[in-house]
Amino acid sequence: MIPRHIVNFDTRSLPQKETDYLIIGSGIAGLYAALKASEFAEVTLLTKKKMGDTNTERAQGGIAAAIHSADSPALHRADTLEAGAGLCDVEAVEVLVNEGPDRVRELIEMGANFDRLDGELTFTREAAHSRRRILHAGDFTGEEIQNTLARRILSENKVHFLEDHMVIDLLTDGNKCYGALVWDNLAQKTIAYFAKITVLATGGAGQVFQNTTNPEVATGDGTALAFRAGAAVMDMEFVQFHPTALSLPGAPRFLISEAVRGEGALLRNIHGERFMPRYHPGAELAARDIVARSIFREMAATGTTHVFLDLSPITGKKVKKRFPTIARTCFQYGIDIAREMIPVAPAAHYMMGGIQTNLDGETSVAGLYACGEAACQGVHGANRLASNSLLDGLVFGHRIVDSSKPKFKEWRGPHGRHFSYNELLAPQSDNVSRIKEVREVIQRLMWENVGIIRDENVLRNALNCLEQMHNIFRFESGCMEEMETYNILVAATLITYAALTRGESRGGHCRVNYGVRDDVNWKKHMVIYRDSGGEISAYKREVT
Repeated sequence: MIPRHIVNFDTRSLPQKETDYLIIGSGIAGLYAALKASEFAEVTLLTKKKMGDTNTERAQGGIAAAIHSADSPALHRADTLEAGAGLCDVEAVEVLVNEGPDRVRELIEMGANFDRLDGELTFTREAAHSRRRILHAGDFTGEEIQNTLARRILSENKVHFLEDHMVIDLLTDGNKCYGALVWDNLAQKTIAYFAKITVLATGGAGQVFQNTTNPEVATGDGTALAFRAGAAVMDMEFVQFHPTALSLPGAPRFLISEAVRGEGALLRNIHGERFMPRYHPGAELAARDIVARSIFREMAATGTTHVFLDLSPITGKKVKKRFPTIARTCFQYGIDIAREMIPVAPAAHYMMGGIQTNLDGETSVAGLYACGEAACQGVHGANRLASNSLLDGLVFGHRIVDSSKPKFKEWRGPHGRHFSYNELLAPQSDNVSRIKEVREVIQRLMWENVGIIRDENVLRNALNCLEQMHNIFRFESGCMEEMETYNILVAATLITYAALTRGESRGGHCRVNYGVRDDVNWKKHMVIYRDSGGEISAYKREVT
């Protein structure tokens, strides 16, 4: 059973603050939503560490948008639907590809410095795209976008921006959200934030897995917060494993952008043999799920922990200019990418699933919205098309603000309500080291049992282990490490439950017991919710 809250509290005894919009998360979705909402409302933006500690900041490849004269939203739509393996909601995709170009142009007007040649924007191609439609800033596109939005927010000084503030839980009464319980990690105190509109833009959940391209902050907080508050989640079984992350002993799983293969790099096994044409006609430019599984199988066949990415088809001078971050990072570990192949292996990268929303970002809890990687409105289906994630954050962050603008004026505050919870045991002392061990156990269990290729009996055992681990957290969380680890456990449980329930292979979900896609029984989204007893329940929702 998953408890409603992870701390005991009474808002009457806590410092209280009010705001119109409470936006949680400082990646592209949160920053953009905060910027737009600040045009007409009071906005408070919280991030649990620093502004740049986000998946956005690490995004290398670029942002996809049908801006080039040889491209069109219709072509972008077709590629997105094809990659999504039959599980994309068409209307959501239409919104993404048709509204995306205007959002990207707005970024450019704000000063985002995408690469150009002779004054004209340059575009690259990534896996499963039929056109070169990816705008990029070297191989640090996410950092450029993050900095552009952050500069605008700081220069306008309209957003109350607070670092080192982690949301503990959402404050709800019935089926309405009134804000959040927040831990100020610098002051070491809890604050009750009341808000007319609460937006979860908390990013992904890569830290659920032992090997991930995600930063340490990506602990599935938004999913766990929303689920405990009664919001439904959707498509949690669909986790995207990026095919190519640096694989060296002692080195982090640093992402080697898909754009490298888009520019001509080849995958080779430890014998130097190019292998992708044996697995798929698209070879290195097949969809990410296909390339990741192909690498996984090639490693198994050759008895190794990695394959190689050969950049020699890209000239030495060009490769370092086009991919300076990758070149610099690899050089730190003794690899000259202009002369040597990069050892790579798949790593957990992106959640296609998340908090269920409609096309305006509304969750199943009134007053609570979600956008970016934390949300799932059906746009990515079973497998996200490369470089659609940054666009997703912009488009649906904008729609949240646009649709909620008339609604926030109706809210008149909590009307004397107070919120409390007193069902957990007292805090445990000196628990951080133990919690660190628990986190590592969860991450290893998920990587080994709920990873790229999944088996029914293994999944069942993994779910039993995770359910038992919930008993460890029958105490009041007393620090950020405990809160994050419990959020990881909740996200891991939902992913595993969904993976065990979906009896087919599709996109990012591969079951050895079910080798093929089953459109008759499973061309449906799986929606999971917390019932009144705290137990996990689910139902199927038709793809629209």
